[in-house]
Amino acid sequence: MYLKQVLSLVIVVIMCFLSGFVLCDEFQEVSAALLELKKSFTEDPLNVLIDWSEETNKNLCAWRGITCDHDSVHVVSLNLSGSSLGGSISPSLGLLKNLTHLDLSNNNLMGPIPTTLSELSSLESLSLFSNQLTGSIPTQLGSLTGLRVLRIGDNWLTGQIPNSFGGLVNLVNLALASCSLTGQIPPQLGRLNQLESLILQDNQLEGPIPVELGNCSSLTLFTAALNNLNGSITAELGRLRNLQLLNLANNSLSGEIPSELGELSQLGYLNLLGNKLEGPIPRSFSKLGSLQNLDLSMNMLSGGIPEEFGDMGQLVYIVLSNNNISGTIPGNMCTNNTNLESLVLSGIQLSDLNFLHLRQNELVGQIPASLGNCNQLTILDLADNNLSGGIPESFGFLQALEQLMLYNNSLEGNLPGSLINLANLTRINFSKNRFNGSISALCSSRKFLSFDVTNNAFDGEIPPQLGNSINLERLRIGNNKFSGKIPLTLGKIHELSLLDLSGNSITGEIPPQVLLCKKLTHIDLNKNLLSGPIPMWLGSLPQLGELKLSSNQFFGSLPRELFNCSKLLVLALDDNLLNGSIPEEVEVGEMVSLGKLDLSYNSLQGKLSKQFSDWPAKVFEGNAHLCGGPLDRCSAPVANRQSTLSEPALVAISVLSTLSAIALLIVVILLYLKHKQEFLRKVGEVNFTHSSGSSQAQRRLLFQHGTAKRDLKWEDIMEATNNLSDEFIIGSGGSGTIYKAELHNGTTIAVKKISCKDDLLSNKSFTTEIKTLGRIRHRHLVKLMGYCCNKGSGSNLLIYDYMENGNDTFGVDMDMVRWVETHIEMAGSPREELISERLKPLFPVEECAAYQVLEIALQCTKTSPQERPTSRIVCDLLLQVLNNRTVDFDKINVDSYT
Repeated sequence: MYLKQVLSLVIVVIMCFLSGFVLCDEFQEVSAALLELKKSFTEDPLNVLIDWSEETNKNLCAWRGITCDHDSVHVVSLNLSGSSLGGSISPSLGLLKNLTHLDLSNNNLMGPIPTTLSELSSLESLSLFSNQLTGSIPTQLGSLTGLRVLRIGDNWLTGQIPNSFGGLVNLVNLALASCSLTGQIPPQLGRLNQLESLILQDNQLEGPIPVELGNCSSLTLFTAALNNLNGSITAELGRLRNLQLLNLANNSLSGEIPSELGELSQLGYLNLLGNKLEGPIPRSFSKLGSLQNLDLSMNMLSGGIPEEFGDMGQLVYIVLSNNNISGTIPGNMCTNNTNLESLVLSGIQLSDLNFLHLRQNELVGQIPASLGNCNQLTILDLADNNLSGGIPESFGFLQALEQLMLYNNSLEGNLPGSLINLANLTRINFSKNRFNGSISALCSSRKFLSFDVTNNAFDGEIPPQLGNSINLERLRIGNNKFSGKIPLTLGKIHELSLLDLSGNSITGEIPPQVLLCKKLTHIDLNKNLLSGPIPMWLGSLPQLGELKLSSNQFFGSLPRELFNCSKLLVLALDDNLLNGSIPEEVEVGEMVSLGKLDLSYNSLQGKLSKQFSDWPAKVFEGNAHLCGGPLDRCSAPVANRQSTLSEPALVAISVLSTLSAIALLIVVILLYLKHKQEFLRKVGEVNFTHSSGSSQAQRRLLFQHGTAKRDLKWEDIMEATNNLSDEFIIGSGGSGTIYKAELHNGTTIAVKKISCKDDLLSNKSFTTEIKTLGRIRHRHLVKLMGYCCNKGSGSNLLIYDYMENGNDTFGVDMDMVRWVETHIEMAGSPREELISERLKPLFPVEECAAYQVLEIALQCTKTSPQERPTSRIVCDLLLQVLNNRTVDFDKINVDSYT
């Protein structure tokens, strides 16, 4: 018996000894794999892996980012996310057999995803997102049946989503967004009963939405926006009763919206914008009691807004713009309720509704008075419809309202007095309607930034209360029936940049208080009954770009101070009672910004100087006593006086005149020679490139600071291009032809050939432009290295750094400007092509701002310098766009998945 016990003890000792060897071998294998992984990370700027060393730290479980199990035997987790690591992912990771969590996200890793990761049979979480990984997704990853989280989006991955992913039966989160994946959504994904989050947006996926996805009963989030999906929206999605977010925006989905979507009782966010959906809005949406955000804009939906829309509880954000919706606004959008803090609509609360945007549809009928009960509204936009009738008296209850947009409708009548309660208004636009009466009730707010009631029939005096909005930037009340004088209180609006009072019956003089509005860029007082002299102080407004005083009763002479406005683009003073002559001190030629001038139909007189010769005659027509310049020549004296000088005196005068002329000519020649000598001396002080081998190659001034290459020669370029042979042409443009030249020293350059003019570089402005181009450094511009001219060949050469596939940067003909001009004048989808899909969806104010920026850019491409705005004006215009697009969306819950 004793012998048996001893033998058993020996066996146990031997087994422990052998198992120790096995564990030791496994640790050595894991350690080697981790050190191999470290080698593959070629960049470690934060020294994250500094302690990964067997020499300094043999306990690999203590290495940064590594977690072992409780017995410190197996490596179960590797997390190096956000470590700024560069390089690639080593296949040696496949040796970490016990790994359950692997996170290398938010680094700068490149290369493919190793297929050896499929050998990590215990893996539950794999996160490789936000790197620069390339290649296709390994199909072998479909064998990781224990995987619950797979996040590999925001990379440069290509190819299709593997069908093998249908075998990841325990998968809860699949995120493949922001790659370049193609093909269809695999129907096999419908097997993933545990899947809760499916994120496929911002790829190039195509084809229909698989009906099998309706089997993913646990799905709470599904986004496939910004793809090329087509076909109809499958009704099977209505089976996803746990779905909370559905985003299919910016695809090519067609057909009707399935009514089954109304069964998604948990849905809080639904975005279908930017598709080709048609038909009516489903009435079943009234069942979506949890819906907070709904965007159906930019489709082809028709019919009316369902009455049942009032039953959509918790609704915060709704956009239906850019459809073919017609009919009336439902009267039950907001119903009366005694509880003013929690408004109820058909038994469902709508107390959070603060943004209602129904612009650009075909809505008809009157504005329902029940909208006045939505007392949390901050933005109400009903513009660009066919609404009629007046503004409901109940709008006086919208005391939180900040923006009210009703322009381009057929609204009429007086404004209700209750609007005086809207003290928080910042922007209103009632233009292009048929309102009449006074606007006083609308002027109680002291917070206006923009006020526009143009093209109506408002009358009475301009309310002086408008001057209380000291931050008002744009005041437009033109084309109405206002009378009386311009209020003195307008001088309190120091932020005012645009003042449009045109097309009214305003009398009196321009009050001097307007001088205090130093930021004025546009003043339009055309077609009024204003009188008195034109104020001299208008010339001291530093930002003034447009001054329109046409068709009034201004009298007196032109103040010469008016022509001190260096930024003036438009000056219209026609059809007044101005008299006298144009001041001799006026230097219109120095007003380089002035593009439009109209002094016609006044009583100006005298002779126009030569500086007016380039203006068309219509600028001055209707001034009976004005001559010269582009008008008829002024009449010469009728009688010639008889000379009383004797013949000797005439001879003496002739001799003296001739000698004076000769002396003057000699002085001019001496000054020219001195100037030329000084010019050549300065040229010798800066860098230049010239041909040293050709007697006709002219030395030309290049760029300072050493940007020119001194070893380039005309003969080298000719030899490298076989005398500019056609076989070396890589592009052409409106100003010349581009050649590729490989020089003896291994340098590759691009040479642009343009016609040579003898006085090309004698023009100071051209020389300055060439020097400026030589200093410019921009990632979209090829660096200009030098310039060379050879009179013998009749050619100029511009020498650039060579860039592969970069010939479009040397001046290849493009018609981008015309394309933008054509599309911006269109409506609907052609105009929308101007905005990149990656910028969408945009809020209406943002989209409007984008179009305004394009219009400013088009002004900058005008051929005539007189038509182009100065850089200062461009800055001012862009600032106006920025200020006008600012909207407070703090209370709007727009999900980040859009």
